[in-house]
Amino acid sequence: MAVRPLGSGRYAVDSSSGATYVVDLPRGDCTCPDHEIRGERCKHLRRVALEVTERRVPAPGKRRADCAVCGHESFVPESGPAVCGDCWLERGDIATDRETGDTVVVYRLTDERADERYIDAAGCTVAEYPKNEGYPPDDPVVEVVYPFSGEADSPLDERPRYAFPYARLAVREEMLIE
Repeated sequence: MAVRPLGSGRYAVDSSSGATYVVDLPRGDCTCPDHEIRGERCKHLRRVALEVTERRVPAPGKRRADCAVCGHESFVPESGPAVCGDCWLERGDIATDRETGDTVVVYRLTDERADERYIDAAGCTVAEYPKNEGYPPDDPVVEVVYPFSGEADSPLDERPRYAFPYARLAVREEMLIE
């Protein structure tokens, strides 16, 4: 049985009989008669689960693509930035600005590229910003905050955010817990 991802946790399963059934993995549904009539977990559901477990097809919410950071083919979110799990940044991750040595905290990883994100205050894109020269213009944009600016107890949402190309940040093995 061949399994093809359709998106949103749905998969087409081409059976050996020539029929194609649609499996909705999050709902545990299949369009085959065995599942619809008997309500049993059919072989198509089991096959999709096996293919996902063996990482031959993406899990629900994921798609196969090249990571925008490392370039390796992997499973990335269906929507949002095409960044693999190894390169993914979470809110609260701590990084060092490679240009200044300042410590910054990740606010969010965006689905914008540095050559797409316009900075009104600077009158240019993130990629065109003078201190970002030499970083890939197609890098994902990471919004960061400076943790030591402003009130010590103010949450990340209340601090000014700045846009950086991903490669400008050296991610550390630390995280700020809000």
